[in-house]
Amino acid sequence: MPSTARQVVILGYPDAELLDIACVSDVFDAATRLGAARPYEVRLATVDGLPFACQSGLTLAPHVRIDQVRGPLDTFVVAGGLGHHAAAKDERLLAHVRRLSQLSKRTASVCTGATVLAAAGLLSGRRATTHWAHAARLAEQYPSVTVDPVPLFVRHGDVYTSAGVTSGLDLTLAFIEEDHGPTLAREAARSLVTYLQRPGNQAQVSMFLAGPPPEHRQVRDLTAYVAEHLADDLGAHTLAKQAGISTRQLTRLFDAHLGTTPGKYVRTVRAEHAARLLSGTDLPLTAIARRCGFGSTETLRQAFLDHFDTPPSAYRRVHLRSAHA
Repeated sequence: MPSTARQVVILGYPDAELLDIACVSDVFDAATRLGAARPYEVRLATVDGLPFACQSGLTLAPHVRIDQVRGPLDTFVVAGGLGHHAAAKDERLLAHVRRLSQLSKRTASVCTGATVLAAAGLLSGRRATTHWAHAARLAEQYPSVTVDPVPLFVRHGDVYTSAGVTSGLDLTLAFIEEDHGPTLAREAARSLVTYLQRPGNQAQVSMFLAGPPPEHRQVRDLTAYVAEHLADDLGAHTLAKQAGISTRQLTRLFDAHLGTTPGKYVRTVRAEHAARLLSGTDLPLTAIARRCGFGSTETLRQAFLDHFDTPPSAYRRVHLRSAHA
């Protein structure tokens, strides 16, 4: 691995959630295999450097003992899992969490890993999220943390927290987009067969999480097509032609499998991708409108008001203020 590699360290511990670790490591690996200009070198660390059993019973062998990790780091990630309570009481572990956070460009947690960051004092005065089922307890235990149980992930300064398990995949895709741009992030998402990159502000329970991906092959293929061609014509006639069906059949399929019309589905996906660009880039509204397939900034504004009940300019101000706080 060349010296220009981005150094990533994931902290594991007994009864950690395997998916919290794998979602991060495999997404970074996908970006590296797809030709990231600066590849990622991912290492798994533990306090004692010994293999540990995940909460599923599978055993992982770390690359390094945590006191052997030296900076600078690009990304430091703390996994969640049933063992997060014990990890949050381990003073030796917490001392290294604080140390590595200072050596890293960005610090992150997946799921209940937020409890460990909070115990280390890294979330004090910050807005953060965690798995919705653990949010109330985190807020009660650490009143200095503003716990928001809604979004998939939250950025506050150089500290990122994400919700349950697979939201770590969304967060890591956001890191890749931040580092290398949207094209590589989209390619990584496609290689992992995740058909849509969900914006961090999207609710943990939303149109994409309320149920499984559509079982109907044509509908599943069309939702993937929409996600990959937001700037193109996605009218009903175009989508029907793409699927080789009539517009009437297209409408029936979307109603049966997605509970909405093709037009409303496309508008929602475009609005949620616009939210991601507003909170994660400095692109002007005209460029965001163009990338997301809105004909004008006014069309973007109307869609955003309908979906988020706030204009895009106000949404950006709030999220950028939180990010740079």
